[in-house]
Amino acid sequence: MKQQERQERSRREIFQAAMEEFGAHGYDKVSMENLCTRHGISKGMMYHYYSNKDELFLLCVQDVFQNLKAQIEQEIVQLEQQSPLAAIREFFLLRERYFQQNPERERIFETALLHPPRHLMGQIGALHAPIRDLNKRFIAHAVSRMPLRPSLTPEEVTRYLECMNTYFWPVAVQYRAASGVSDVHSMFRMAGELLDLALFGVVQQPGKEGTA
Repeated sequence: MKQQERQERSRREIFQAAMEEFGAHGYDKVSMENLCTRHGISKGMMYHYYSNKDELFLLCVQDVFQNLKAQIEQEIVQLEQQSPLAAIREFFLLRERYFQQNPERERIFETALLHPPRHLMGQIGALHAPIRDLNKRFIAHAVSRMPLRPSLTPEEVTRYLECMNTYFWPVAVQYRAASGVSDVHSMFRMAGELLDLALFGVVQQPGKEGTA
C-alpha cells in the first residue's frame, strides 16, 4: 500500500471514530484522549492528522449537513409536484426520515443547531447556510401557492415556517413522549398531528362560525 493510501485510510479511521463518538455523546463529553482510548488510535497519529477536537467536530458537522442536503435535494423534486400544504408536511418529515435511516448522525445535527459550542457558532452557521438557503427557497415557493390569512404576508409565513423547521423535531419528541408511542408509524402520525396544529392553530377566532 502506498504511503498516500495509508495516510488516507488513517484519516478515514479517525474521522469515523469521531463520527461515532460525537454521534453517541455530543460535543462536551468527547475528548481527544478518550477518542484515542476507545478506538485504539495512537495520540501521535491523531495529532498528525487533526489538531484538536473542534476541527474533528466541524468536519463531522459538515459531513452530516452535506449528506442531509443531498437527501433533501433528491426528495423535494417530487414534493414540488404536490399541493403546497402536502409539500410542507412532507418536507418537515424529510429530516426525521433521514435520521431514522442514519440515527448515528442525529445527535451531531442537534448538537450543532440546538446546543452548539459558543466558540464554534460562526463556523457552524457558515456550514449550515447551504441547507438554510435550500429550506428557505422551498418553503417560500410553497408559501407562494398557499391561501394565506389576509393579515399575513408571504415573507412572515416563510420566516415562521423556517423557524418551525429548525425546532419542530425537539418539540415533536416531547409531544409524542407524552402519548407513550414508540413505533415509527405512530411517531410519524403524531408528527403530522403536531404540524397540523402548527399550521392551523388551536383556537377558533372570534366571529367565526361555532363561537359562543
